[in-house]
Amino acid sequence: MTIVLLGGQLVFAQDSKTTELSLQKCVQMAVAKNINVKTARIENEKSKFKKEETRAALLPKMNFSSSMTDNVSLPTTVLPGEFLGKPGTSIAVQMGSQYSTTATFSISQILYNQTALTALKLTQKSSELSSLNVKKASEDIAFEVAKLYALGQTTAEQRKLIDQNILRTERLRDITKITVDNGIGKQIDLDRVNVNLENLYTQQSNTKAAQEQQLNMIKYMLDLPLEQNIVLTDTAGMALLKNEPILQSDFSNHVSIRLLESQKELNVLNKKLINNGYLPTLSLSGQAAYQGLRNDFSTYFKSGEVNKWYPMANFTVNLSVPVFDGFEKRSKARQATLDLQKTQATLESTKESFSMNYKNALNNYLNNKDIVRRQKQNLNLAEKVYKETTLKYREGMAAMSSLLQDEMSLSSAQGGYLTALYNFKEAELKIMSINGDIKNLFNN
Repeated sequence: MTIVLLGGQLVFAQDSKTTELSLQKCVQMAVAKNINVKTARIENEKSKFKKEETRAALLPKMNFSSSMTDNVSLPTTVLPGEFLGKPGTSIAVQMGSQYSTTATFSISQILYNQTALTALKLTQKSSELSSLNVKKASEDIAFEVAKLYALGQTTAEQRKLIDQNILRTERLRDITKITVDNGIGKQIDLDRVNVNLENLYTQQSNTKAAQEQQLNMIKYMLDLPLEQNIVLTDTAGMALLKNEPILQSDFSNHVSIRLLESQKELNVLNKKLINNGYLPTLSLSGQAAYQGLRNDFSTYFKSGEVNKWYPMANFTVNLSVPVFDGFEKRSKARQATLDLQKTQATLESTKESFSMNYKNALNNYLNNKDIVRRQKQNLNLAEKVYKETTLKYREGMAAMSSLLQDEMSLSSAQGGYLTALYNFKEAELKIMSINGDIKNLFNN
């Protein structure tokens, strides 16, 4: 019984163990476990087998077949009597043997089929496309998880500031209560402090609930149990970009562009596949067989003059030339041409949008970087003013209204700083998403 209890305590200790998550570890776990990435990987594996299936059309095919027939009632045919020396009559004759056995080995090989060759290239390109889909799904989930992580970092920073505000306000409440008890202070001032304190308690509760929801969402995206404790170890001020971003216009290596380029190549191959249907095909086939004809089953497997196995073999060269298909291939080829034009238009539009989005993201990054710097200075100044006003209030040189006004300014400065901080993290991630650096978060 003691062993069972100890085992249960050990399991509980393991379940309650806190998991520390850096941004990179968090993203790596999400990429490894996300259902969209898993599905893309499965489709990628499936495309490899599809390529093998297409290649099989160009390889030789071999088959073995065997049959045995018991002619319970032999077929009858009528022969002219002249064959048997009885002219002018018709004679009914049963033909064949009661037992007939055939064993056949056949082989066939395509000698020339351009459609099959192009189909193989098509499946190879489809396999490349599936591989790119895995990368895109990985980058998409990395971006979403990184944004959620940044939000969690900002919320944690907000909670720290609220806790500090509560400590300051509680000290102010205690001081104000002492002045009221000694008949120096006013009850209305104490009431105002208590109102602010209750508002801070509410903010603390709301922020705590928001943080728990964000952590639960991270657990869900990482496929972790909800009862698992996690801690985000990276700070909100951590820089994501190793180097200062610069304006660029070449995004050909981005996975979304590469996907469209591959899709364009697929459209070209698909059109070629359709047009190859006009070309002739050449194949070779052959078969070898043995046939046994018996009337007595008791001697069926015995060889002799009566029980013989008769060999036969043949080879065939097959040439197939398409002549007219009712314009089916022409209609399909025109559809393929339109698909190619559509992909080309999408590709050009996407390249233009990447250039525009990156320029906007760069401007947003530089703007938010400056805003974070200014909001940080403003926050430091607001804290300084609040401390000086608090000191003057304790010395009786400042009114409670001035202190509360400075407290509101401090709270506003804190909110502005946190908003700017998250916007800056989001701007960093947007640049990383567009220039392809987002993959650095999950690649070792």
